[in-house]
Amino acid sequence: MVNLKACGYLMTTKSHFYPTRIPLKFTGKEAWIVLDQLRTVDRKRLIRKLGDIDQKTINQVKSIIKEMMVD
Repeated sequence: MVNLKACGYLMTTKSHFYPTRIPLKFTGKEAWIVLDQLRTVDRKRLIRKLGDIDQKTINQVKSIIKEMMVD
């Protein structure tokens, strides 16, 4: 599991399928990790941990980021 507090993923509950967006269920709601809108955030600005995501979702995130970074 990964601590979402340390990640710069934008999560939203309103989205549509796109190759750089991963659907998931988070805190009982349908949500999306939006990798095409990554952010750099100073850890000092993060206030609280929102939750954890499972290893399968982490692997999807890593795979899509790798794909996005290849020229």
